[in-house]
Amino acid sequence: MHAAGINFDFPCGGRGKCGKCRVRIVSGGDAVHEQETALLQADELAEGIRLACLVEVSGPTTVELLAEKNMQHQILLSTSGGKAQIMPQLTKRYLEVDKPGLEDHRPDLQRIKDSLAQQGISVTKTHFSVLQKLPVVLRKDKFKVTAIVHEKELLGLEPGNTGDNLLGMAFDIGTTTIVGFLIDLYTGRELAVVSALNPQTRFGGDVISRITYANQNEHGLAQLHTAVTEALNTLIGQAVEQAKIKREDIYTLTVVGNTCMHHLFLGIHPRQVALSPYVAAVSEPVEAEPAKLGLEINPAGKVFMLPNIAGFVGADTVGVLLATELDRSEKSKLVIDIGTNGELVLGNKDSLFACSTAAGPAFEGAQISCGMRGASGAIDHVTFSDDLQFSVIDNVSPLGICGSALLDTVAGLLEAGLITKRGKFVEPDKVTNPTGQKLKERLIEHDGSWAFLVAQDPDGKRIMVTQKDIRELQLAKGAMAAGIRILMNNSGIGYDEIDEVLLAGAFGNYLNPRSACIIGLIPGELEDRVTMVGNAAGAGAKLALISSEEYHRAAQLAKKVKFIELGSNPGFARIFANSMLLPGP
Repeated sequence: MHAAGINFDFPCGGRGKCGKCRVRIVSGGDAVHEQETALLQADELAEGIRLACLVEVSGPTTVELLAEKNMQHQILLSTSGGKAQIMPQLTKRYLEVDKPGLEDHRPDLQRIKDSLAQQGISVTKTHFSVLQKLPVVLRKDKFKVTAIVHEKELLGLEPGNTGDNLLGMAFDIGTTTIVGFLIDLYTGRELAVVSALNPQTRFGGDVISRITYANQNEHGLAQLHTAVTEALNTLIGQAVEQAKIKREDIYTLTVVGNTCMHHLFLGIHPRQVALSPYVAAVSEPVEAEPAKLGLEINPAGKVFMLPNIAGFVGADTVGVLLATELDRSEKSKLVIDIGTNGELVLGNKDSLFACSTAAGPAFEGAQISCGMRGASGAIDHVTFSDDLQFSVIDNVSPLGICGSALLDTVAGLLEAGLITKRGKFVEPDKVTNPTGQKLKERLIEHDGSWAFLVAQDPDGKRIMVTQKDIRELQLAKGAMAAGIRILMNNSGIGYDEIDEVLLAGAFGNYLNPRSACIIGLIPGELEDRVTMVGNAAGAGAKLALISSEEYHRAAQLAKKVKFIELGSNPGFARIFANSMLLPGP
């Protein structure tokens, strides 16, 4: 089965101790082993059920794989519907190694290799740290050890049988937030979810400001790198505490993030990402030892960074594509991941086109007069009717307005005739729309222009949307809409051919699709085809964590995507200018 590359579960390493590797011997096979009689029921044995690790093939044999029984916990459903068969990057194998004697002078390492070979695992490379500890570890528990293997490399040895513990974490390093998922790599079960603000925000809220900081400060790169790795270590500690495990039980990390976050996490200077022609230092997957990155997990573990696509379309987008399986879709779909940066992908299994837009500041509350992130106290949704209604995160007194509420407000102002399609406020005495007539008293003067009063905070401070705020939103939504139009032009895919619009990311998950369509962020023709897919980047990182197959697929997927640089596109300026207009309901 190993030689054929069949992915089958042998939790105890094929030692005949767990009873999990059940198959049906249709014909052939030797006599039932005594260990099988202890682990299998009499009726199972009568049906020909056997343990694969104990069946010796001495002649023609027909074997039926009991996939349903063996793989009942082998499917992980991500938040966006992606799925993968469990196939961890690292494997653990319990070994009872032959002791040396006067007639057996094989070196310790050769004994390990021979024992692994008996389980169908060929080791051609050994990590130096294993050699340093090999004699002591091997004899600590009377030549009973657990080997940690990645592909054909022996990464570590642990005394005794530690095969029950094999955990990993998937991280989505966003510009603003970091989310981590602790996963049991045998079952795919999620044991803990942890999150935090990205501490790099103290060096700048967006990627350009962080690249600038790294350029202008002697130790800027080191500071940015250390900030994110320390944050990951803190989150690992929180996950460990929640799940009541040890850090040493975590052997694998997979990480996604945009290209700038990718480079800073790895300690690679991202200066070229911000300079035309916006080239990444590396695009293919990167593998590293945790100690090299200052990460506190099992030292025999491994860190896997998913590939980038281009300078501003990174590993997080690859994670989204893994989770949404756009590369396997017969029908054309549009993926929109709105964060501090906006990434767009349009296509199907035949071709994929991607671009990036600088959309985030307005959508995440930055550069908005009363804007704030989607945190406690933020107005997150606004409804226009006879009177204005709004909801506040955590149901506390309002402190500001976040991006989703800004979209709702501008859409409502447009529908109520309180602003024009150019985004300009209508004079109160010129409002004719019935809904606008009821709400026009909320139009207030601010800095020589008009603004719309949404609420007041506990101190009496007015929470409003100003003329400048509307302009900021128009710039952001115009860039996104222009990106969608250019992807459609390049792919030749029309509105009627787009089967589904997948909204990813925190902002995409909370916005009101109707509001997005009213202001033209999403083409109105697609309103009835919008689906929220949550943190699809994190879901993709989880898929790559539990399945080496998905991790390797990510590399091929990244190569398949054709990146469109909007700034160099000859029609971008015209399309962008037109896209800033508000189309209306």
